[in-house]
Amino acid sequence: MSEKIYTMGIDVGGSYVKGVLMQYDHGGGDHRLVDKQTEKIRKRNPKDVAADVADMLLQRNRLEYDRDIAYAASTGEGEMVTRKTGHFYSMTSHARGGIFFAPGAKTVVDMGGLYVRAIKVDARGKVLDYKMTGQCASGSGQFIENISRYLGLAIEEVGEISLKADKPEVPSGICAVLAETDVINLVSKGLSTPNIVKGINLSIAQRVVKLLGALNAESPVALVGGMGMNVGMIQAIEELSQENKKKQMEFVSHPEAIYSGAIGAALWGGFRYYVLRQKNAAILAQ
Repeated sequence: MSEKIYTMGIDVGGSYVKGVLMQYDHGGGDHRLVDKQTEKIRKRNPKDVAADVADMLLQRNRLEYDRDIAYAASTGEGEMVTRKTGHFYSMTSHARGGIFFAPGAKTVVDMGGLYVRAIKVDARGKVLDYKMTGQCASGSGQFIENISRYLGLAIEEVGEISLKADKPEVPSGICAVLAETDVINLVSKGLSTPNIVKGINLSIAQRVVKLLGALNAESPVALVGGMGMNVGMIQAIEELSQENKKKQMEFVSHPEAIYSGAIGAALWGGFRYYVLRQKNAAILAQ
């Protein structure tokens, strides 16, 4: 029998806090995204931003935390979320969120602000295996954000501008620490903004495709995290993947991919809520 409850997921990243309100359907499996909120941290205390995100979701939907939220889950920098029921590891959350966006996906690529992870998953989003990039920020969403700022672009513009490239040049060994200098060098060589952005997207896409190969990833592949909304990045990944004649991959993206971690946390929270409820009922029945 289907039973629906409200769960909340708060994902605290390096630059943004993402929050979602979910309707978890126990027994029916028809889970629904009710509301979502993203806030840039900037120079604020992440704890305050996370609290604000949760309050906005509750107020907009006329809900009370103690009365209406069955399970509130944090992920990412979970210690920054003071009001919660439990915490889920970021990879676990993004894997489940990827399956929510792309049911049937066998691999989830979490392209976040600090690193990229390729994750093998089962049908319910459980992590089976993974590979991830190192800590160098030049393979991350934060790097794309820095580059866009140096080029005078809003982060929302980067994807579409990349699609206008005609002769991109893939930078070799571009460094996040020296990003501004590297961009100046590319501009001095006469490269247009679209070609610079496309080249950087291709540079990061090379890492993604390499991770998928190392993981022996299976298709379909869900692209999630902040960079999963970058149409230029998606195009670059698809182009490089198509060069592999032996193994063609199908990639699935979603316009709300940045919420994958928060959604996954909220869904695992609903699952844990019912597991704990069943255990408590069994104990009381003894």
